[in-house]
Formats: sequence, structure tokens, C-alpha cells
Amino acid sequence: MTDTLTRSSTEEITPRDVKIASWICFFAWTSAVYDFVLFGNLLPELAADLGWSEPQSTQINTWVTLGTALVAFSIGPIADRMGRRKGILIAVTGAAMASLLTATVGWVSGIAAGLGIVFLVLVRSLAGLGYAEQAINAAYLNEMYATQADDPVRARRRGLIYSLVQSGWPVGSVLAAGSVYLLMPIGGWQLCFVVAALPVVFILWAGRYLKESPQFSGQSQDETGSTSLVDVFRGESLRATVFIGLPFMLTWFGVLAFSILGTSFLTSGKNISFDSALTVLVISNATAFVGYLFHGWLGDRIGRRNTIGLAWIACSVCFTAMLFAPDGNFPLIVALYSAGLFFLIGPFSALLFFTGESFPVETRATGAALVNAMGQVGAIFAGILVTGILAAGQGWITAGMIAGCLPILLAGLLVFGARNVSPETVRAD
Repeated sequence: MTDTLTRSSTEEITPRDVKIASWICFFAWTSAVYDFVLFGNLLPELAADLGWSEPQSTQINTWVTLGTALVAFSIGPIADRMGRRKGILIAVTGAAMASLLTATVGWVSGIAAGLGIVFLVLVRSLAGLGYAEQAINAAYLNEMYATQADDPVRARRRGLIYSLVQSGWPVGSVLAAGSVYLLMPIGGWQLCFVVAALPVVFILWAGRYLKESPQFSGQSQDETGSTSLVDVFRGESLRATVFIGLPFMLTWFGVLAFSILGTSFLTSGKNISFDSALTVLVISNATAFVGYLFHGWLGDRIGRRNTIGLAWIACSVCFTAMLFAPDGNFPLIVALYSAGLFFLIGPFSALLFFTGESFPVETRATGAALVNAMGQVGAIFAGILVTGILAAGQGWITAGMIAGCLPILLAGLLVFGARNVSPETVRAD
């Protein structure tokens, strides 16, 4: 009976449906990233406006990161029970609500400062639904692209096409930075968050044209309703959870050390001026975009697991070379820093698609959400580690090596423990 349902559902999916799904997922992810990155960009403004000290601001961000991880995971079981389409719409709506409610933090803090902090942590934790968008996209599009397996050209380009969807991260990051520049003088940080919620209107309207993935539609209610956290630690799912989830967490050590704290690292660690550090970050965003496309393309040829592992090993080498490059040598540091980010950020487009290939349909969204949430867990541990190293009197070079290069290298080696999936293989279950 299940085979019949799956087959009939697959026949309903056309190339046009897949194209529409890809575009909607791209815009949904871009919108979610826009809100997610906006908070980080505006946190100093919120802190200054609401009278928070720097330690308070850092502590609040840590609690927000923890809340984001918990909420980001919760959407996975929902998508495995209710469907990928509903999961996408819930994620986007949650990100929009978080944006609107963030704009009211100042008013809540006016009633009671402590209440304002608690409110902000809860609201920004809700934004974890937006962060989870990429995990649901990975599960959904992996299943949608599988319906085109009879077309050799489309089958060979699945990773590249998905990398275009995943490139919503640098696009959303640039839009967030641009909105701060344009909207802050008009209505302050509050207006920035209000505008961040507007794209959800288009996404919800466009969501009417999303078709549910045939693999999910073909599952019986008993199968889809039984998914739990325990299931991702059983059978086939266990190997994927360990050898994709742990590397994902470890690479976020590097993301925090070299990307999120990039300006601090470049200015304090390599004696690059702040203005020049901002220029480097602009270059790195462009590098990340190209990296998504390259690793998506390469994964279609040599396999996504091999692409991810080799890239992160190369990333560790590039960042290690940068750490020992002469301080203040702008051209050399820019070249090595950009190369490091190219091999650090780019493989995520292959990794998320590989996650969808590695979990069976019953745990695909739950497994992808768990792996995705591990990134935020890694960011928390990395923040604690970096803070401890700097507090002990060590410099950014030591912090970059211990909290950045070594975890990235270990991630690149660990991912080879995952099951290799031939790029020519299209998983139909």
C-alpha cells in the first residue's frame, strides 16, 4: 500500500513543481537568515539603548544561542509528523514573529529591566525556528529532487541546485547589513526588526504552491506519527547522527572563532585595522557565496562526504597558515582568511544535502534538525572555550588554534565515518 501511495505521489510532482519549491525555499531561507543575522548585527545597539553592560550582553547572547538550539531541534519531529511543507511555513512564521516581538523589547524593558531580558531571550529563542529552516529545506528538497531521477541531467546537478538555495545565507547576511545602514537613521533598531517580518507575507502566499514531498506523502500515519528523538539514535540513523552531527558541531567552533568573531580576531590577533577588518568580512561573504556553489558542484562529482571532509581539512591548513602569517600583512592575511572561509562555509551546502541523503524518510527531518541544532551547541561551547583562553592571558593566535583550527581538522576527519553516498544514487525512501 505504501509503495502505491509513494508511486502515485511521485507522478504528481513535475519539474515545474520542483523549480517552484526551490525558489520558495530559497526566499524562505533568505528571510530566516535576514532575521537571524540581524539580531547579531544590532545586539550592540540594543545593549546601548537598554543599558546593558558588555558582560550582560554576552551572557544574554549565550542564553539566546541555547534557546535557539532547543527550538531549532523541536521543528524536526514536527516536520516528520505533519509534513515538510507545514514545517517550512511554521519555521518562516516563527522567524517573523520573533522579529516583530523583538521590536517591542524596549517597551517591555521599560516596565521592568529584568523582565525585558527574559522576554528577549524567549523571543530570540523563537527565532530558532528560522534557523531550522535550512534543515527542513534539506529534507524536503532532497525528497523533491529524487522525483527527477529519471532525468540524468537534473539528477547530476542536484547538489549544485541545492547550493543555490543554501546561498540564501550570504544573501540574507548582506540584506541584513544593508537594512541596518538604511533603516537605523529612520526608525532605529526597532524598525529594522519590523521590516524583517514583512517577507513572511510573500512566503505564506507562495506556500500555497508548495506540494508535499512524495516520500512523506507515501508514509502511513503510523509511520510518520512514531518519530521521536530516540529514533535518530537507532539503526541506520545512528551512524548519520554521530558522524554528521559531531562534525557539524565541531565546525561551528571555527565559525565562531573566525567568522562570528572575525572582526575581533583580525583586529586584536593580526593587527588589522577595524575598517580593513570590515572590508575583509565583505570579501568573505562573497567568498562564501562562491564556496557554496563550488562545493555543491564538486559534491555532484566526487560525492558529498568526500567533498566535505577534504574541504574542512584544507580549511584547517589555510587558517593555520594565516595564524602564523606576519601581523599586518593585509594581502596575505586576506588571501588566507578568504581561502579558509571558502573551505569552511562552502561545504555546508553539500553537508545539508548529504544529511538528507543519510537519514531514512521516517527520521529525515528530525535527524536534519538535530544535526542543524548541533551547530548552535558548538557555538556555545566555542564561546566558553574562547573566553576561557583569553581570560587565562593567552592571545587570539592560541584561541584560533585551539578553538578553531583543531576542531575543524577533527571535523574533517570524523565525517569520513559517515556512510558514503554515490552522487549518482537517488534515494527514494
